[in-house]
Amino acid sequence: MPLGPEIQGCPPPPTPGLLRLLFIPSFPAAKMSLSPTVTSWPEPHSPEESDKLQTPEQDTEQASSGDVPSTHREDSRPGLGTLRRAFSRARRRALGQAPGEDTGLLRRSSHFLRSLRRPRDDGLAAAPGGGRSPEGPSGVTDGGSRPSTTGVGPEEPGQEEGKSVADLITERQLLAAFEQLRQLETRLLAQKASGTFGQDPTGFARRAMDVCLLYDGLEAEIRAIVRETLGPGGVDAAALAELARVVRAEEEAHPVPPADGDFLLTPRRWRRHWEDAVTRSAQERVRQAGAGDAAGADEGASGLARLLAELGGSVRRDLRKVRLQVQPVYSAAGFPAWEAYLRAFHGAVAQRLQELARDARGCEQLYVLLDWTANVYGSPDFLGAPDLTLSTEPLPPLLAPSVWARLESDYTSFLETKITSCFDGILQLEQSRWVAAEAPDVLQGLYHTPLSIDIHMLVAEHVKAAGAISAELEATTLRICARALGLFLPRFEKAFLQSEAVSEPHLGASINACEELRTSLLARFPGTFEELEKPLVAAVCVFQKRLLQGLQYDVQPLFRVLCTKAWLTHDVLQPLMDKVVAFAHHLEHVAPLRAQGSEATWLGQAIPCVADILGETYKDDIGRHLETLIGSYPDIRRDHVLAILALRRLGRRRNQRLLRHAQSLLRAAAKAEGSGAAGGHVLFEEIQVPTSVDLLITCI
Repeated sequence: MPLGPEIQGCPPPPTPGLLRLLFIPSFPAAKMSLSPTVTSWPEPHSPEESDKLQTPEQDTEQASSGDVPSTHREDSRPGLGTLRRAFSRARRRALGQAPGEDTGLLRRSSHFLRSLRRPRDDGLAAAPGGGRSPEGPSGVTDGGSRPSTTGVGPEEPGQEEGKSVADLITERQLLAAFEQLRQLETRLLAQKASGTFGQDPTGFARRAMDVCLLYDGLEAEIRAIVRETLGPGGVDAAALAELARVVRAEEEAHPVPPADGDFLLTPRRWRRHWEDAVTRSAQERVRQAGAGDAAGADEGASGLARLLAELGGSVRRDLRKVRLQVQPVYSAAGFPAWEAYLRAFHGAVAQRLQELARDARGCEQLYVLLDWTANVYGSPDFLGAPDLTLSTEPLPPLLAPSVWARLESDYTSFLETKITSCFDGILQLEQSRWVAAEAPDVLQGLYHTPLSIDIHMLVAEHVKAAGAISAELEATTLRICARALGLFLPRFEKAFLQSEAVSEPHLGASINACEELRTSLLARFPGTFEELEKPLVAAVCVFQKRLLQGLQYDVQPLFRVLCTKAWLTHDVLQPLMDKVVAFAHHLEHVAPLRAQGSEATWLGQAIPCVADILGETYKDDIGRHLETLIGSYPDIRRDHVLAILALRRLGRRRNQRLLRHAQSLLRAAAKAEGSGAAGGHVLFEEIQVPTSVDLLITCI
């Protein structure tokens, strides 16, 4: 839309009625033979003389009335003087209009100028003799076909014969049209300087207004060329070259505002208007992209992904066209077309993403938006060719930092809920396997459950996706996963131990899963999952304890048999050995702990000391072995000594003597422990004496 006179510094435009008189060559007066001395500029008259005139509309109505004979219509046509007086009256009426109406009239005038773009056989009416009579605004002649000899209306030298400025604009001969306007402008200023308009103070403003209207027509054509450049019709290289040349010609003709404030020489700033047109063109193209799938954003992540894919494809095609077809044409004229189009499309895409960000809902939609911004549009090969890069200068962020931070915050909030839900799903899968009584698989010689793989995939997938967007989002996702896993472990432990699927294979598989998580997660994501090492180790200890409790439950009845005389006549040790061998077979499929409870070498002395007591054939030396055991492990208690002696079956009297000796040793060890001389060796304190051994002690 052409800018109003308040911006371009032009006087108020002529009224629509005057424009019709100026541009419609089929008006009856156009068919009158003109004298060579007739001026092309209308002459002013006094208000008293003009008030007596009949309006042009009334003259036209009378001339076209069907009730009057044809001879009368010919005689009733207004003379040239009548037309001049009508022009003068209309112009004075235009100059008296309010400023608020000027802009609208100027826009309508420019639109009317644009309407001249039509085929010759459907355009201006034929002049006498079969030729065209293309006329411009008052004072802008149609070239050599209508010379101006007297008055202030100059002839247009250099104009193509039979073509007005409007015709040249319509045919997109923009430079030729500008040159003619420049000549008219120069002559008009010369006439003003010579005092030609001394008797007609408003004459210069009226004629300058006509020139401004044609300048506006040129500007409107520039906007039209820009708007059509990326359209389906393809790139018109000739039109683009003409556009660049005329913009530069105008800049050279009007480099700076005149010192005297003459509005006719004010710079038209067509380069800025060209940039504005480029911006509007990019906005229209971006708005049209995905318009057919406008409801896609409401269909969830898949719909938003389709919309963004179409938007990216449209922007990619347009920018490639600019880089490969438009930029070479503009660059010959020194126009930075690539930078202008890049900034325009970048701003249009940013505006579109701002709108989509306001409507994004859910974790998936937010991630699609963040991923497209960071990894699709922000990719160096967005344009699809290695020799084409998206930016040659720094561009502002596609999304404002505050918007980006809000999107990341919303995404992490939804992500935390989603990850918790995923862990719930993993627990439900494990429970379904327990209910189905499915035995765990054996992979690489170890009991296996999908638990560790599911957790690894869950963590790795979300961390990788977040890392593709930003390092900050990756760190946040890691913390979310670690926190969710820490809450999951006690829930899994409780649900498993309360289920009916607790058995040696399932316990072994759970131990293996926890051990794998402990080692692999710490190695892959150092610095994040260290806090989970203790919960994982605690879970392993709980499962190991339950595994040993199962063995104890199985062998306790067999040990009770050993407390009777039946074992003297029956082989009751074989069932016990079978239980132990079967249990050992399960332990072969459990991953060994990668680290001991301790690196202390003194722990290995306990088994030889107990073995010496149980296997000593010379019974008087048993007391010496007790001294070694109690001295090495001062945390041993009286019940532990009784349990060991009960297994040896030395007899009541000898056992009592050894027990008294052991009690004196324990008292001495307690004193040494209080002084700190014992070295802090702790082993038997955590070993409980089983019930079956209590029976033996009671028998003793």
